[in-house]
Amino acid sequence: MGNYLILFTFIGSVAALLFAVFTAKKVLKFSEGTDKMQKQAKAIRRGANAFLKRQYKIVGIFFAVLFVILCVMAILKLLTPYVPFAFVTGGFFSALSGFIGMKIATASNARTANACREGLNRGLRVAFSAGSVMGFTVVGLGLLDISIWFFLLKFVFKLEATEITSAMLTFGMGASCMALFARVGGGIFTKAADVGADLVGKVEAGIPEDDPRNPAVIADNVGDNVGDVAGMGADLYESYVGSILSASALGVAAFNGDMKAMSLPLILAAMGVICSIIGTFLVRTKEGASQKDLLRALSKGTNFSAIVIAIISFPLVYFILGKENWTLYFPILAGLLAGVLIGQATEYFTSDTYKPTKKLSDSSETGSATIIISGLSLGMISTALPIVIVAVCVLVSYFVSGGGSQGLYGIALAAVGMLSTLGITLATDAYGPVADNAGGIAEMSGLPKEVRQRTDALDSLGNTTAATGKGFAIGSAALTALALMASYIDKANSIPGGAEKISDLSLMNPTVLMGMFIGACLPFVFAALTMDSVGKAAQSVVKEVRRQFREIAGLMEGKTDPDYARCVDLCTKASLKEMVLPTIVAIAVPIAVGLVLGCTGVVGMLAGATATGFLMAVFMSNSGGAWDNAKKYIESGTHGGKGSSCHKAAVVGDTVGDPFKDTAGPSINILIKLLSMVSIVFAAVVIKFSIL
Repeated sequence: MGNYLILFTFIGSVAALLFAVFTAKKVLKFSEGTDKMQKQAKAIRRGANAFLKRQYKIVGIFFAVLFVILCVMAILKLLTPYVPFAFVTGGFFSALSGFIGMKIATASNARTANACREGLNRGLRVAFSAGSVMGFTVVGLGLLDISIWFFLLKFVFKLEATEITSAMLTFGMGASCMALFARVGGGIFTKAADVGADLVGKVEAGIPEDDPRNPAVIADNVGDNVGDVAGMGADLYESYVGSILSASALGVAAFNGDMKAMSLPLILAAMGVICSIIGTFLVRTKEGASQKDLLRALSKGTNFSAIVIAIISFPLVYFILGKENWTLYFPILAGLLAGVLIGQATEYFTSDTYKPTKKLSDSSETGSATIIISGLSLGMISTALPIVIVAVCVLVSYFVSGGGSQGLYGIALAAVGMLSTLGITLATDAYGPVADNAGGIAEMSGLPKEVRQRTDALDSLGNTTAATGKGFAIGSAALTALALMASYIDKANSIPGGAEKISDLSLMNPTVLMGMFIGACLPFVFAALTMDSVGKAAQSVVKEVRRQFREIAGLMEGKTDPDYARCVDLCTKASLKEMVLPTIVAIAVPIAVGLVLGCTGVVGMLAGATATGFLMAVFMSNSGGAWDNAKKYIESGTHGGKGSSCHKAAVVGDTVGDPFKDTAGPSINILIKLLSMVSIVFAAVVIKFSIL
């Protein structure tokens, strides 16, 4: 019966992809507006395509090298022969998710700006529809990849349930590697361009944001797409499939190879697709809507989807796992609720409709230093609520499921529950960069003031939903990382000689303790590498923008166009060069720790990295989001508005926050899962060749 139940996974993937195609066609029917708007949109598309083309060449070489290494391991019987191919398909579908999302985003920015000429609701619908294409492409391709591998392994290669989940779990490593490249590379690009455009354009030259005289303005808009759309799509694809596969693997272990336990997370994800599709039709607003109204419009769709999946989950658990296991419904409910609460906590700390961000804007009255100090403080205190929410979710999920192996399965189900409505949740997140680009095109094309006001309202909402989406992704990453850690222990126990090497996981075991210290340090090192990369890339952009302002005659008077392509090329070269080292660190460290400290050291490392990584990611994401919205709050007319000393201080704060929220912060949640994936794939190597 379990085999046939998994057919619903394929049906869910087809429904998601068909809805994505339908929505994309609807978006493309809207007009791109004036010739000038189309020209700006074309320049952004050209820059984004050039970046991804060069990025995928570098990533292709990396994947080819790792594929050969995995093939050698398979020949030496350290892996099953399916793992190298699963690794490649995981990376391919992750990249494809980001690529499709970027293509629709760059096709929708001018259309959103043009729709805002007619009204706020129309602009919201176009931008949200573009985000929906991204969201449903990610879940559709994720479920399709899982479905294809299941049918191949089950019906072609005739493997048992434990062998199937073991092989499928490893394509998460490919997805994680691609996600890290996309997030880090795209994040460095977008923030280098953003810092260059803001510091020289707004602070030094005193020209408005997205002014066509700014040489970095096209690079800035390109960055929104390659970082916040392509990077985010690859990131959440990896989170989505990682949570489903880890839950399936733990379900098979907990229920002695029962395919029903494997099928539950897959069916839950498929039902989440249907609920998300229905929820998208509820997102609409009125003209002149406030930020609270706009937030309420998006929340209506996401909350509806979450409520419906919560109701549907109970009969799914009851009939698939049997009435004796009905308590496994509560972890799903706990995961859904935790996702909503983390989103609300993030919204509270980052939206300018609440006190924290308003107080942050007040601190700009005494200069840049105080707004930076206040932003750091806000980010630090904002970690308390999410960590409590996740801790309660884990405890509830473990104990109501009966503890032991079923308790670990319960924790994994909580992660699946949190991500079950990812289609619409990601739509609300991906819509933000489209709205941001629309504002840039409106400014560069000289559209009426009320159009820019509408795009700014959508952009400000996008900052909040992006911050909320990052909080949601980080929370799900923590739960998924815990489930993957359990999968690693289960994997080590299943390898000959592994049970003896992983028997003592006590904190009194020095290898566990040393591993924990190393793991706790990793997010800091990783964040330092990515932040430093943004700094290096931004310096080259700042120098180039200054040079053009100084040397191009008539540029400041608007008589001559800047050399946009030069800034795009600088950002591309710098970001692709700088993205390699953080990725190598994420892959090499768990292998090195395993070979020196053994399996127990690896478990300690995973625990330490998950704990500090979760906190670091929340802190950096919320600080950056609050700085950004504090700046926009001042631009709306408070504290002297645009051009005031408060505004200049807020721009500096926003510039510091840019790599916090869009490069280092979101990359850390990929790091903590990639460490687990690499550890699982190389478990046999560690057990056979470790020193301790």
